[in-house]
Amino acid sequence: MAGHRQSKRRRYITWGVAGAAVLAGAGITAQTSMAATTWPAQKTYTGRAFDACTAPSLAAMKAWKGGLYGAAAVYVGGKNRGCAQPNLTASWVKSVSSVGWKLIPLYVGAQPPCQTGTRSEKLTAANATSLGATDGKDAVAKAAALGMKAGSPIYLDMESYDITNKSCNDAVLAYVRSFTKTLRDKTYRGGYYGFASSSAKAIATATNKTDLPGNLWYALYDQKNTTTTDWPWGATQFTNHSRGHQYLVNSKETRGGYTITVDRNAWDAPVAITG
Repeated sequence: MAGHRQSKRRRYITWGVAGAAVLAGAGITAQTSMAATTWPAQKTYTGRAFDACTAPSLAAMKAWKGGLYGAAAVYVGGKNRGCAQPNLTASWVKSVSSVGWKLIPLYVGAQPPCQTGTRSEKLTAANATSLGATDGKDAVAKAAALGMKAGSPIYLDMESYDITNKSCNDAVLAYVRSFTKTLRDKTYRGGYYGFASSSAKAIATATNKTDLPGNLWYALYDQKNTTTTDWPWGATQFTNHSRGHQYLVNSKETRGGYTITVDRNAWDAPVAITG
């Protein structure tokens, strides 16, 4: 994903990337036992969104408002987050929200044991569940500190890996389940970013849906601004405002005098509750 790449070029070389309804929504059904808590109403955005390695300055966000995009993904934490975030503060979140931006929180957690390259944090079969809980708690703490309230989603960023490696895939799913359950226990919604050919596919095609995230953001670089016509899986999966699609990467764009390299996304899914 663009946001935590050291540089997009290096990321593709080292990571081997392959090319509210509130409680009743189908995207929520994968998150079991949510009804035990009174949940804040889901905040949904439908339209174009961008993600960038570093959260842009407030001035840039104001200059870009009213153009192509209505939402921006920001990297709230995770040991594998690749870029510094000098602009990403509670004050920034409040300010950009006040001018109308919707925000999509991303957390770059532990990566698969079979993934190529080095990571600051890698999960193992032995620690997947405990590490998922630890990272889930950290993700909630980071989001909350930025003013992203209970009921907000947090999207776990899982990069490409060999999902045919059963032991590796089982470990990843154990980590994701633990991470998502921890979010739910703290009244945050589970989301997941991955590649249509691998990490997102692992979630969409998993036989056991227990504690898997209810919102799926898939990377499929076909340059199509849609979450429906190129949806790779069953039409009844992740319906009712539960899908995001990263469809174009490394788009260098200038708006209002500010140039930012972004990835483009079609969005129809939850965004952070702020303000």
